[in-house]
Amino acid sequence: MRASRFFALRERGTDARTEALGGLATFLTMSYIVFVNPAILSSAGLPFDAVAVATALAAGGFTIIMGLTTNLPFALASGLGINAVVAFDIILGRKVSPDVGMACIVLEGLLAVVLVLAGMREAVVRAVPTSLKLAIGVGIGLFIALVGLRDGGIVVNDPSTGIALGDLSTGPALIALAGILVALGCAAANVRGAILIGIATSTVLGLVFGVLDGPSAVARWPTSGDFSTIGDGLAPGALRDALTWALVPIIFSLFMTDFFDTVGTAYAVTSAGGLLDERGEIPKVRNLLLVDSAAAAGGGAMGVSSVTTYVESGAGVAEGARTGLASVVTGLLFALTIFFVPLIAVVGQGVTVGKDTTLHPAIAPALVMVGYLMIQLVREIEWDRPEDAVPAFLTIAGIPLTFSISAGIGLGVFGYVVTMIARGRVREIHPIMWMLVPMFVAFFASNWLSAHVF
Repeated sequence: MRASRFFALRERGTDARTEALGGLATFLTMSYIVFVNPAILSSAGLPFDAVAVATALAAGGFTIIMGLTTNLPFALASGLGINAVVAFDIILGRKVSPDVGMACIVLEGLLAVVLVLAGMREAVVRAVPTSLKLAIGVGIGLFIALVGLRDGGIVVNDPSTGIALGDLSTGPALIALAGILVALGCAAANVRGAILIGIATSTVLGLVFGVLDGPSAVARWPTSGDFSTIGDGLAPGALRDALTWALVPIIFSLFMTDFFDTVGTAYAVTSAGGLLDERGEIPKVRNLLLVDSAAAAGGGAMGVSSVTTYVESGAGVAEGARTGLASVVTGLLFALTIFFVPLIAVVGQGVTVGKDTTLHPAIAPALVMVGYLMIQLVREIEWDRPEDAVPAFLTIAGIPLTFSISAGIGLGVFGYVVTMIARGRVREIHPIMWMLVPMFVAFFASNWLSAHVF
């Protein structure tokens, strides 16, 4: 009864059983991150087992905090897209150490916390047009799907065209494609856990045909080495190296990516669950944004990239979850996965197919399915209104085609301002949208500024 009163179950028209099932559904649909995040970050030199344990702990801890603080059925984990930026853009592209990359995450999360406490982040939520929020979610979905197709060897780099169709007769591509098709078929048949079924299909086929190596064990107690990434991003040396002018544009980019991803996700899930307030806004949005911002910094401190609110929370909402009790259930389930690192390692293992190419075919179905789920937000955009359609198109196309979430968002912001000016609605542009224009100009000119100014 105490839990019922705390989470206001009766007032929300739900009960403990429904919330527990909703929490389980959310866990099942987003638990792929425990396999995917270590695979991506280990490509940049982080230890796979340690990232797997820290990913589970961070997801579990911050999801429980979200449920207790906001009483909303949101779950958090390391963000797909941001972890790819950290691994491939910052650590490998900028040739910095993993701890410096995680220090950048800590700093962008702290910046977000300060803005929430100052009331600025909530103001930005209300200032950004709904169509742009939704378009960001769609663009991120396409970006993640592209990463998945590349990780499965289905799409490859091509010197002439940029990208091209890979050799689908190879083992990695075949098991990845099989998992993707099975997952899509399950989703079409409304089978719960389609993502996990797709991952399981690719993994089993990979083991049967020798593409993947079998596990050394099923479960084990975590060792001291499994916690080795925790605290690296807080090291004074790492923070000092991250606070260089060369990395300032990157920290800004991470902040913008994390911020807008959360805005789009929170709005979409809350709307789907009928949880918007009488003004059509997210209830307790300040608490939600504060937890999400702190989770971003916390993810960097734990060495797992930014922890953010997940659109897969909608799976629990679809099962009837309406309160934070569902989040507590999801968080506890995540915490239990730290004992199954050997199995996680099988799913997330890399397959070397060339001198500098390593694929992760068993996680490809998860990435492609996330793209499929997120692109469904596109139907909510009002395409018959140019002021909505133009920025939405630029954002959706820009994110995957530039392989940069922030770049796509910047193009969308520019498109919105230009369209509003062209339609004679300058006075309706929110001051915060005007403020974003020079910020994104600086972002696009970051290389020039680093070379000639900083």
